[in-house]
Amino acid sequence: MITLTQSEWRSMAEAHRVMVEQDLADVVARRDRGLKHPVDDFLFHYYTLRPSHLGQWHPGVGLALDGGDEFLERGHYHRLADGTVALDVPAFLAQRGRTVDTALVLLRAVDGAEPRYGCFGMHEWAMVYGLRADQTRHPYLPLRFAPEEIARIVEEVGCRCSHYDAFRFFTPPARPLNLLTPSRERQPEFDQPGCLHVNMDLFKWAGKGSPAVGSDLLWDTFRLARDIRTADMRASAYDLSGWGYEPIRVETAEGRAEYAAAQRAFSERAAPLRRALIESLATVRNRGGSPGVDHVTAGRVAEHRT
Repeated sequence: MITLTQSEWRSMAEAHRVMVEQDLADVVARRDRGLKHPVDDFLFHYYTLRPSHLGQWHPGVGLALDGGDEFLERGHYHRLADGTVALDVPAFLAQRGRTVDTALVLLRAVDGAEPRYGCFGMHEWAMVYGLRADQTRHPYLPLRFAPEEIARIVEEVGCRCSHYDAFRFFTPPARPLNLLTPSRERQPEFDQPGCLHVNMDLFKWAGKGSPAVGSDLLWDTFRLARDIRTADMRASAYDLSGWGYEPIRVETAEGRAEYAAAQRAFSERAAPLRRALIESLATVRNRGGSPGVDHVTAGRVAEHRT
C-alpha cells in the first residue's frame, strides 16, 4: 500500500481537475447551449459518464490518503487502522463484483487475441444501409452518398464486423451481409484488439471500475476513445465536413489502407492501457491477500515525487 501525504494527493487531484476541465471546456459549453457533436455526444451518452465524473480525482486501488476524510462521503472508501483513507474493496465488490469479473474475462481474452484489420469501418455503413438520411440514428448528420450508393459500397466492400455492440445496430437488411455473427454470449471469442469499438470500450470498463480504477487511467482511456471515435465517424457514411472532419474514404482502396493503419496505431496505444486495467481490476478481485497497486498509479506517484 502506498500512502500519499495530504499535500501530494491534493496537488495530484487539482492538476487532474484543471487538465480535464480545460480539455472538456468545449463539451460543457456545447451541452449548456444544447448543441450536438458527432464525436463527443457518443462518448458522453453511450458510455454515460459526464465531464464532472472525469474531473473528480480518485486514487485507485492500492493507494491510501493521509487526511482523506472527504473521500469517506463519496462511498466505496473506508478508514484504515492508521487513520488513512483507502478504497473499501469488500464494499466495492459487493456492488460491482460481477462487473469486475465480466470485464476481466473480456479484457484478458482480447489481450491474448490476434488483431485483425480487415473490417474497414463498414459497421457504420451497415447501420445506415437501406435508410434515408432522416431515418438514421444521427438524422442531423447528412450522408456523403445517396442511399443507393451506400448500399452498393457496403455490398462491394463487404462487412466483417466482429463486435456485438456494433453489429446489433446494423439495419435488418444489413445483418445477413456480415460474414460473422457475433453475440453477447460469444463476445470473449469474437472481440479482438484490432477492433475500434473494443478499444473504445476500455473507457467503458475503466468507468465501471471507478473508483477502484484510478482517475489517471480512466482519463487515458477516455482520450483514446475520443481519438478512436473521431476516426470511426470520419470513416463512416456521414458527412462531417461541417464539424471540420475530413472523411477517411473507405470506399476507396487508399482509404481502406488509411483506415487499417489507424487501426494498428490504436491497437498499439490500447495494449498498455488494457493491461493496466486488467492489473487494477485483478488487484481488486484478488485483494484478499497482500495489497497491490497498479503500475500506472505507481508510475504517476513516482513522477509526482520527483
